[in-house]
Amino acid sequence: MKTTRRVVQFGFLALVLVGVFVLGANCERWCPFGGVEAAYTYAEEGNMLCSLGVSNFFILGGVLVMTILLRRAFCGYMCPLGTISEWLGVAVGWLGIPQARITGTADRVLALSKYAVLGAILYYTAKASELIFRGFDPCYALISRHGEDITVWAYVVAGTIVVVSLLTPVPFCRWFCPMAAVLNPFSRFGLTRVKREGSQCKDCGLCAKNCPAAIPVDQMEEVTSARCISCLSCIDACPRNGGATDSLSWGPPRMLGGSWPPAVLVVVLLLCTSVAVAASYMFPMPSFIKSRDSRPETVATVSMRIDDVTCRGRANLLFFFLDRDDAFEIPGYLKVEAWPGPGFSRVDITFDPALADEQSVKQAITEPYINSLTHVSRPSTFVIEGYDPLDID
Repeated sequence: MKTTRRVVQFGFLALVLVGVFVLGANCERWCPFGGVEAAYTYAEEGNMLCSLGVSNFFILGGVLVMTILLRRAFCGYMCPLGTISEWLGVAVGWLGIPQARITGTADRVLALSKYAVLGAILYYTAKASELIFRGFDPCYALISRHGEDITVWAYVVAGTIVVVSLLTPVPFCRWFCPMAAVLNPFSRFGLTRVKREGSQCKDCGLCAKNCPAAIPVDQMEEVTSARCISCLSCIDACPRNGGATDSLSWGPPRMLGGSWPPAVLVVVLLLCTSVAVAASYMFPMPSFIKSRDSRPETVATVSMRIDDVTCRGRANLLFFFLDRDDAFEIPGYLKVEAWPGPGFSRVDITFDPALADEQSVKQAITEPYINSLTHVSRPSTFVIEGYDPLDID
């Protein structure tokens, strides 16, 4: 299983790095923790935080289903930061340098830190309505293209994780990761688990020694710990496995009987991920929704592609131009649904056809706004695909 897991880890890490640095993709929109950060603002305002999209919610849903089935397998197979941290520990082992195994009370106390980190991130993100901890995010240091929006603190935190990962196994994942804090309640009731047959066990302790999460596998009949990442390293390390009767096996709870081959784990993991990605394309929910006035019985909707609607802030500016109070004012009901992103983005605008039409909507978007008090003109930077403001009948 070790080789299979390394291949899966490498595949997901390569996918992230190629997506960011070769294809120029915005991997933040595929981060499950982005769905956690954006949940409050989207529920409260109908808007996603800048750089995020509703795809974050679909991926978060896929990871939660995965966790209910496989415990924290996301951490052990898919998370790029977890993969790098674990590989650093493996590299140290190859060099013959022992890592400190922090267990017991110290481990349990440190593990509480991730809940404090999660609470702080959610509180200040909701308060500021932006990704306020982005500048400290070690994962962002990995998946960004290192432009002006990344701070030195992200590198400092990432560097600290690298150094500490050389000293003790996966410290960030065990003690400080806010996503781990989100997954733990679901992982606690995960369906699958490692099961130990006491009559076959020789009490060598190798299973516990090889567990990256420092779970005392040799003292349990079933591993139901929330921090289990389903890496199955304990099973690989057991000297009593591979015979007629295994000491350790993986599968459903003991009362349901039987064990499953490790291939089932990988199949479920890939299936949950694939379904989540496919669903995000099949059900393209807008990541920006804003409306004005009450909805009349009859409405009209025009769908267009507009350049420069790159984020939540630019979508708000678009609504500002539509909500104008000058000569190009659109009276009555107005609703904007947008999918912000690079280049031309889809925007659906709903209005009262008794008071406005498609032409007036397009003019409101592209014509300069003139303040009625100061008479200062503010030009529009938005361009509608296939529409020329100068070509008006």
